[in-house]
Amino acid sequence: MDSSSEAPLLLTRHKEDDEAMGGKRGWWKEATEEAGRLTALAAPMIAVALLQLMMQLISTVMVGHLGEVALAGAAIANSLTNVSGFSVLIGLASGLETICGQAYGAEQYHKLSLYTYRSIIVLLIVSVPIAILWVFIPTVLPLIGQEPQIANEAGKYALWLIPGLFAFSVAQCFSKFLQCQSLIFPMVLSSMTTLVVFIPLCWFMVYKVGMGNAGAALSVSICDWVEVTVLGLYIKFSPSCEKTRAPLSWEAFKGIGSFMRLAIPSALMICLEWWSYELLVLLSGILPNPALETSVLSICISTVVLLYNLPYGIGTAASVRVSNELGAGNPEGARMVVSVALSIIICSAVLVSTTLLALRHFIGIAFSNEEEVINYVTRMVPVLSVSVITDSFQGVLSGVSRGCGWQHLGAYVNLGAFYLIGIPTALFFGFTMNLRGMGFWIGMIAGGATQVTLLSVITAKTNWSKMADKAKERVFEERLPTQAAL
Repeated sequence: MDSSSEAPLLLTRHKEDDEAMGGKRGWWKEATEEAGRLTALAAPMIAVALLQLMMQLISTVMVGHLGEVALAGAAIANSLTNVSGFSVLIGLASGLETICGQAYGAEQYHKLSLYTYRSIIVLLIVSVPIAILWVFIPTVLPLIGQEPQIANEAGKYALWLIPGLFAFSVAQCFSKFLQCQSLIFPMVLSSMTTLVVFIPLCWFMVYKVGMGNAGAALSVSICDWVEVTVLGLYIKFSPSCEKTRAPLSWEAFKGIGSFMRLAIPSALMICLEWWSYELLVLLSGILPNPALETSVLSICISTVVLLYNLPYGIGTAASVRVSNELGAGNPEGARMVVSVALSIIICSAVLVSTTLLALRHFIGIAFSNEEEVINYVTRMVPVLSVSVITDSFQGVLSGVSRGCGWQHLGAYVNLGAFYLIGIPTALFFGFTMNLRGMGFWIGMIAGGATQVTLLSVITAKTNWSKMADKAKERVFEERLPTQAAL
């Protein structure tokens, strides 16, 4: 089935429907229809996230069979490249969720390509210093106490990720371009294609060619280019993108500053939270019995990341719908989206948290054979179940912030929540109260609860009519030469 019919179906305006029905439609019916739209967007986004997570998991399993040194090198490289590169690029590209989503809602279709070209230019430029930094990873790691052999393995892994770094930048921008039009099918297609290519390619590079963990990294880079190719071909030839695609022009280079005003706060908002978790993993290495603490924290983070795919999908769907409605000048529609998305996440968060608690004796077994690790993870699960609830609300509220365009407030919130509340609390309970990894996670819950509280207050006090006016100003702040001549 061609997905060209998907966007009109998902983006039916509340206002048009109300006029057609004489303005007598009940709130419940509108909420039900909005829930359907959000679900239709969220479900494939969750599938995309899970497919991408599968690729990372498979590569870890294959490298793990090479030995502890190769696995440790790959794990350190993944952590460093996520912190110094991928998180930054994902954050910068998230600025497109605001401007492209609102432009699409305002039916300024020609501007979506313009904004996407600008973001690609910015991300490719930013990728250059990131790539240079990754080249020096094997030199820097021994200086901070890492074993030379592990540092060398980490350096090789990071070096072979560089070719895919530039493809990753373009793929992020293509994905946001499609996502803001509710065209999720090509993203699912590209993720499935990439995974199908990756599994045999990674096995061949790691074991048959004998590249070791570098072969896994090279496979990731190649598959990043596969993803770009699939998305690019869809955008180029699909009738779904007929209104929104346009050739590259010099206009793309002229408004980079306006894009950066959204992109930088978006990057800070994402990175500040992401980095706080990575910092705790590093700090776990100085706890008593660091091998146990690091292993348990890694298992906990892996579990939470897996479960976060659900609120991530709903939050992304909320971002798309809020930005579309604000761009269309429909503040009540945006308010409805927020209410419905929060209602959905309340139900799903309670269900997931309860299920996780019920399975607490089996979580550790899925990751380890060590009795000590399994028992420790079992004790951690009740704390994780609370964390799932805060993460669920955060996923939706962060999506709303991107849809509205107040990422700068989100960046301040995350800075205060995690670095003034979360990490100090984690250090207090982890070291002073001697709760170790449990104390670290309590600190992150404190940070997450603070983040959710502040984002909730901002959302509750949002003037949606004013947000719609700002969306209109943002979309129409520049006029293209063809428009100015008319």
